Amino acid sequence: MGHLLELRSRLLKAVIAVLVVFVAMLPFANRLYAQFAAPLLSKLPAGGQLVAIDVASPFFTPVKLAFFAAVLLAMPVLLYQAWAFVAPGLYQHEKRLAKPLLVAAVALFYIGCAFAWFLVLPTVFGFLAAVTPEGVAMMTDITKYLDFVLVIFLAFGLSFELPVAVVVLVLLGVVTPAQLREARGYVVVGVFILAAIITPPDVVSQLLLAIPMCLLYELGILAGSLLRPKPAAD
Repeated sequence: MGHLLELRSRLLKAVIAVLVVFVAMLPFANRLYAQFAAPLLSKLPAGGQLVAIDVASPFFTPVKLAFFAAVLLAMPVLLYQAWAFVAPGLYQHEKRLAKPLLVAAVALFYIGCAFAWFLVLPTVFGFLAAVTPEGVAMMTDITKYLDFVLVIFLAFGLSFELPVAVVVLVLLGVVTPAQLREARGYVVVGVFILAAIITPPDVVSQLLLAIPMCLLYELGILAGSLLRPKPAAD
């Protein structure tokens, strides 16, 4: 019962944190969406614009964006609450390893989202605008655009967690750095297949996801080699 009460308390604090940020961002929802649409609008030809197909989408779409932005901004609080719940059950050496891994996971997720925002989205939208057939007006629905960009954010944010996943597997003894190096060829093929599945159907976004994932895999091997406990001497 004590664990359930603690879990309820942590979940309540996490929900309150998201709601506080969400309420604070609601008055700026339309302005936030205008900034959110900038990567696409900057690549559209003169006179290009976003359109609202559904009657209520001009209201609900900015609100939906504000909610996801609130979750993203409150992510450190959410992860801290999760950490505070599980930390009492960890040994001291496990805490020493878990803390930097948790910080690295948060940082890599944000880096993945920033990479998608500043490089991937402008490149993808520029490519799509360039290949639009002549006589076709590229006018995207605001809800479809939001869903598209959120998928990109999620794909790159989670994909950038690859080094953390590799390090955890090494620390748990599931694999060794040598085995990871031997499997490099299979991993590269798998990464490109995964990128083709989770990204939009264009070569540009697939390459922009697959190439960093390959580099992050190598970074994970290096970090795993450095953090791996040394075998005890006889």
